[in-house]
Amino acid sequence: MKVHVDWDLCDGNAVCTLEAPEVFQMDDDDNLQVLQEEPGEELRAQVQAAANICPKRAISIEG
Repeated sequence: MKVHVDWDLCDGNAVCTLEAPEVFQMDDDDNLQVLQEEPGEELRAQVQAAANICPKRAISIEG
């Protein structure tokens, strides 16, 4: 699985970090960082939950 973030849509509201903190994190300047662009299958449910909760639908999953 590969995680994609549409940076033009992302507001940096951080709700994805609550659902998948192993994959998404906010930096010191409140910018979203993707910690794992290709997380393991064991994180699929969390990444999917993060994509689903994103108010801007900026997160997508490939594979």
